[in-house]
Amino acid sequence: PPQMASLLRLQALFSLKLATPRRLPSHLRCAAAVASPLPRRLPAAASNGSPEQRASETDLESGLYLVATPIGNLEDITLRALRVLKCAHVILSEDTRHSGKLLQHYNIKTPLLSFHKFNEREREPIILKRLHEGEAIAVISDAGTPGISDPGMELARLCATEKIPVIPIPGPSAAIAALSASGLPTEEFTFVGFLPKHGRSRKARLEVSAREAVTQIFYVPPHGIHQFLLDAASSFGDSRSCVIAREITKLHEEFWRGTLGEANEAFATWQPKGEITILIDGNSISIDETPSDDFLEQELRELMAKGHALSTVHIPLNSLILPPFLNICLSRDFNK
Repeated sequence: PPQMASLLRLQALFSLKLATPRRLPSHLRCAAAVASPLPRRLPAAASNGSPEQRASETDLESGLYLVATPIGNLEDITLRALRVLKCAHVILSEDTRHSGKLLQHYNIKTPLLSFHKFNEREREPIILKRLHEGEAIAVISDAGTPGISDPGMELARLCATEKIPVIPIPGPSAAIAALSASGLPTEEFTFVGFLPKHGRSRKARLEVSAREAVTQIFYVPPHGIHQFLLDAASSFGDSRSCVIAREITKLHEEFWRGTLGEANEAFATWQPKGEITILIDGNSISIDETPSDDFLEQELRELMAKGHALSTVHIPLNSLILPPFLNICLSRDFNK
């Protein structure tokens, strides 16, 4: 009967429609590739199109992507970070051997290119050329957020200057993770990072931090913790509260809390391992403390290095500290 023939035709059309695979929207294609156990990227030799065509194949806009990676636990990485690392043309890595373990864990086949403080000046022109040609380039450090006490800051500045998009892919940061769990005030804080290696410069920087009323955050290498605690106690005082965060997100994560005086006693005979973040409570005394002669000399040297004449340098001082300040000016030659 005619009705039966029509019904059979409709059924055949419906079956054909179901059998035809639907194409995912472009913004979801690469996200689906992240979950796939097989890499969707073509080998480099098979990618013969123009830079613009290759960029469209990866579904990433051209630009520099600063990708935060885990500081310990490999689960601390975002889906967006995985997608960008999977789809970028190349990943700039502080240590390719270290980063290779992360990429292998997530079955990411994107090529790695070493990019660290010893070769970043040499690499920058090549990277900028590739970016101008339309590539999407990701930057990762050994752990945490690129550019924060890690390579990436200068490259991001250059890209911004040349109107190349710089896209942050946020994620782990040892400083913020330690601050959030420290129990110290979080409304305001100063991230100092690693202190200068020179003894006098390091001491001068600690004295600046000691006068600030907000939480101070430092990165300290394991071999330098004893000297740091001695210098910090000298500048901040033994009674200032501090938190020593070690191996954050890792198996042996630890938060030590106490005063700087107690910390010197606790760590005097103990050499901790792993990455260390030290947070020191802000100064609760509202009266300005008298800065040392070394601090004043350092401040003057920095101002004069920027082109200020000695006669035009003004540092806020009260009457109690004016005489030693004048003695410094008269007894030392700041042009050396």
